[in-house]
Amino acid sequence: MKGLLKLLLIAATSVSLFANDDILIEPEEAIKLIGKEGVMFVSGDSHDTYDLYHIKGSVEMYAHHLHHSNKMGEMHCSPLFMCIEEAEEYISSKGISNDTMVIAYDNFRGPNATGVYHYFKSWGHDNVKILNGGFDAIKSIDPEQTIYDAMKEEYKEGKDKLKEKYKAEEKGSKLYKEYKAQYNAYKDEWKAKLAKQEKKLLVQRGKGPKITPTDYKIDPDKIDTTYLAGKQEVKHAMEEIVEDGKEESDYVILDSRGMSEIIGERYLDNVARAGHIPGATFIEWKNITDFDNKRSFRSLDEMEEFFKSQGITKDKTIYAYCHVGAGRSSHLITALMLLGYPNVKVYTGSWDEWGNDMSLPIKR
Repeated sequence: MKGLLKLLLIAATSVSLFANDDILIEPEEAIKLIGKEGVMFVSGDSHDTYDLYHIKGSVEMYAHHLHHSNKMGEMHCSPLFMCIEEAEEYISSKGISNDTMVIAYDNFRGPNATGVYHYFKSWGHDNVKILNGGFDAIKSIDPEQTIYDAMKEEYKEGKDKLKEKYKAEEKGSKLYKEYKAQYNAYKDEWKAKLAKQEKKLLVQRGKGPKITPTDYKIDPDKIDTTYLAGKQEVKHAMEEIVEDGKEESDYVILDSRGMSEIIGERYLDNVARAGHIPGATFIEWKNITDFDNKRSFRSLDEMEEFFKSQGITKDKTIYAYCHVGAGRSSHLITALMLLGYPNVKVYTGSWDEWGNDMSLPIKR
């Protein structure tokens, strides 16, 4: 029966293979919503990445900037990513209303999209999903993209042939000039054709749309910190892990960063110290992304097997951190949510806060 259900799910169009349909939206469903009123696609990637590739009509909210601390790494409204007034102003500036459906995305890897997801969920904005596969997935199923890619191949083929033709002639000769003129005319003609087709693409380059600010309001009674943790909570977990040992402790602290950050070789921007939280378990975010299929998450079976192999079980309270708490750590926590882990939290201050607090212990 279980096997039959899995086959039915695979066969169904636009149905998520993940247990929690409230978190992810598959590209086949998301593509139908591009340009729809009341829907905003939000890129969690950097400004440079957004200018290079973004879903048509979307806005940029770089995940790294969603966590707001001062120069000393202090989080004034912890465990929230920002203080309420600042968040209201920022979200309003992106043209997002309280009733907007927000679809968070990045290139396909997942961390930046999950940062945007947790940011909105924490404000009680329930109508938010993560696009599984990001803009790469939209490109792969956009019929206009297929036409565009074929046009580019045809253009390159013809251009190379014409180039060979004039290069074969003596430079400056009559035939050289004639063939080169043909080559330049061909390029101009095709550039115009490609530019026209580019406007039809669902993943575009350049600046985003002109934004009309809204008046986004956060209801303090709807703020949800279920999946967020502050410094003192993580400190308590660390002390328990160090005292009881990882196997006996009721807590797990996951460090989702790369090894150069963990061992203290690499100092992070605006952080005084390098290293990691004592007692942390090291699980780099890359273990979660399905790089082969360009999806933000590996299959449920793969992720479940992986976390179990690392001793991460559902009876523990699990915290994850990275540099700023909106990105690599939120990626791990989202994966655990998809697997049905009941007690998982993003440490929103992350290393930016911990590494700058000289009263807290670190290891290298």
